Amino acid sequence: MAARVGLRSVRKIFGDAGHELVAIEGVTLDVERGEFLAIVGPSGCGKSTLLKIIAGLMPASAGAVEESGRKVTAPPAGFVYLFQQYSRSLFAWRTVLANVMFPLEQRKGTDRATTRELCRRYLTQVGLAGFEDKYPWQLSGGMQQRVAIARALAAEPDVLLLDEPFSAVDALTRMELQTLVLDLCRQNGFTAILVTHDVEEAVFMADRVAVLTQRPTRVAEIVPVDLPRPRHQISTRETVEFLRLRHHLMSSLLGDAASAL
Repeated sequence: MAARVGLRSVRKIFGDAGHELVAIEGVTLDVERGEFLAIVGPSGCGKSTLLKIIAGLMPASAGAVEESGRKVTAPPAGFVYLFQQYSRSLFAWRTVLANVMFPLEQRKGTDRATTRELCRRYLTQVGLAGFEDKYPWQLSGGMQQRVAIARALAAEPDVLLLDEPFSAVDALTRMELQTLVLDLCRQNGFTAILVTHDVEEAVFMADRVAVLTQRPTRVAEIVPVDLPRPRHQISTRETVEFLRLRHHLMSSLLGDAASAL
């Protein structure tokens, strides 16, 4: 059976002939159905660019992205992209409930009453029952991101693409949102791909971690994360295996720079 998401020698070049910048060079990678893959790499190596190519939001210069064996030429219906700048992705003039309803309103033949009830259930899932009539600007950053997650659920995704979605919130809220997303992935059977600069986040959330090199980006290694699920923000992070994986990934990313610190 074909992988849920497959990258085949993906290459990305910016600029014109004579002034080319090779951002990504020959990335090949498979993500299985129901898997949670994290992608880490040095700053500016092209992690978000690679995620946009996977999402069909940006074309590859060479190679291909496949979903269940079919070549991606446009954003696939089952893919939902959760942005880092959640506040910019929400409509300030629409209530929380109206924001979550938006993806369903774009579909023909949807019953408004049914849609409202369904979206209320999504808000309950992300811990925002009772906030349906508030506006995004009346909520904290963490609550706004929960609205964005609820709206992603309303789109009924099969694949969640997460572009550093927790980087703009405080540490405790970040942990709450990590746990929330893991719970939702388990309940709904999502395939998830997370781009993050946080090694601990990658280890805590993922089944495997793809480590990228400096630009031009290649896959340096794929690291399996053999930690039991469900994961706990305190006890999981205190295990010997968690610390070993963290040490390995940090050493891989820092490379020779570590010896100079």
